[in-house]
Amino acid sequence: AAAMAAAAAALGGLGLGLLRARLRLAAAAAATSAALSRTGHSAPPLRGGVATAAAHPSAGRSYGSQAKEEEELRVRYLDDEHKGIVVLGLNRSHAKNALSKNLVKMMSKAVEALKSDKRVRTVVFRSEVPGIFCAGADLKERAKMHSSEVSSFVSRARATINELANLPVPTIAAIDGTALGGGLELALACDIRVAASSAKMGLVETKLAIIPGAGGTQRLPRTIGVSLAKELIFSARIVDGEEAKSIGLISHVVEQNEAGDAAYRRALALAREFLPQGPVAMRVAKLAINQGMEVDLVTGLAIEEACYAQTIPTKDRIEGLLAFKEKRPPRYKGE
Repeated sequence: AAAMAAAAAALGGLGLGLLRARLRLAAAAAATSAALSRTGHSAPPLRGGVATAAAHPSAGRSYGSQAKEEEELRVRYLDDEHKGIVVLGLNRSHAKNALSKNLVKMMSKAVEALKSDKRVRTVVFRSEVPGIFCAGADLKERAKMHSSEVSSFVSRARATINELANLPVPTIAAIDGTALGGGLELALACDIRVAASSAKMGLVETKLAIIPGAGGTQRLPRTIGVSLAKELIFSARIVDGEEAKSIGLISHVVEQNEAGDAAYRRALALAREFLPQGPVAMRVAKLAINQGMEVDLVTGLAIEEACYAQTIPTKDRIEGLLAFKEKRPPRYKGE
């Protein structure tokens, strides 16, 4: 009787495990379908609960025409050989680019516009202010807020940074100066981070008896590992570009130049490497990676299968194969 009971319990556990696995697959498929619809594609049908496949501008000053000098956030569409690259430049010099209500509002508006703009191939996030990337939240402004306003502001900032992380195109943070608190959280939301060796980075909120509130406690451990992320957050330690590179916080470290834009120049070089690739493939690859990293391998492979299916019927794929056959650069239109 005891053996039968143990067997029944084991079978029950197995059944529960299978049920949970199916639920994870269904949730992943639903999430992938929703995300694909946001990029202008539809998910393939499901089978057994699994989706199935049937050169740099000088100091960054020569940009396209879509920028206003007085804005705290400059949105610039680059021209010529950089066409397809959009630069978001923080420009609050009097406040070290601290995140104010107005700046967060402008960021949210810019990101929302970029989501559906098919001209955009890569977004570079940088500072227009020498020596600083972003000092975090505007504490002077926050001190004047009612407690209910603080909560609302943090929620808005968190949502905006999440929207940046979910942009369908590659994003690069060019850190040429200090990035603290919310400033580093902003950079962590980008796909790739490039920093000058002299840049300073850290999540320093525990010094103020609070914790990172715009994704830092989640994105930092996913980037550098749980134990080291805890150490940096617990100590509120600030690291320079060289140490940031050694722990995996950034992908590239460069020596700062006289213009103070070495990281931005490196970011542009990376962005130019992305431009020749198929636009739809780039968007779907990012989606597959982002969603796959949040689930187990089996579910992740199902997500990849669903995403791969979206590249099959596109004109981009036909053009890519034709260009390969004709031994010429492809001319993608992002369809």
